[in-house]
Amino acid sequence: MDPEGAEMQELGAADGFKAERERLEGEIAGFKDKFLRAFAEAENIRRRAEKEVSDAKTYGIASFARDVLNVADDLSRALSTVEDEAKEKADGAFKSLLDGLELTERGLHKALEKHGIRKLEPKGEKFDPNLHQAMFEVPDESIPAGTVVQVVQSGYVIGDRVLRPAMVGVSRGGPKAARVEAEGSNG
Repeated sequence: MDPEGAEMQELGAADGFKAERERLEGEIAGFKDKFLRAFAEAENIRRRAEKEVSDAKTYGIASFARDVLNVADDLSRALSTVEDEAKEKADGAFKSLLDGLELTERGLHKALEKHGIRKLEPKGEKFDPNLHQAMFEVPDESIPAGTVVQVVQSGYVIGDRVLRPAMVGVSRGGPKAARVEAEGSNG
């Protein structure tokens, strides 16, 4: 074989190797891209699963908690039927019964708080339709309109979700809350 032919053959082989190398590098880039996408997908699935587990721990008891809230309401209503004067004069078994019921009510609320269930105490706050359910309006010129003036039934939240909205009476007829705040800062 002449030197020129050998040189041409080497150039052809070099071009072949170069083409093969470029093809293999393209495959590697493709596999790397697929790997990175699969890794990102797996990471997203892992994060989503962690959130679902966290939500299940926090909100999994919501149905049970709603049922327990009815018991808490009944217990509170039972205690509120006893007049303050009767509570003060109570003695013997009746006093023990009242003390036991109050202790049970406090224990129930502590157990609810322990599991992330918080009671809403909205009296005096601005009405929030995300947390409160307006049952009626109370005409009162001395209180800013839209202020919760009476709580008919306490509301509860679990984590950052409403378990049960507070049923409330809202003021009507007074100055708008924002205007009262602005006047208070100017004066």
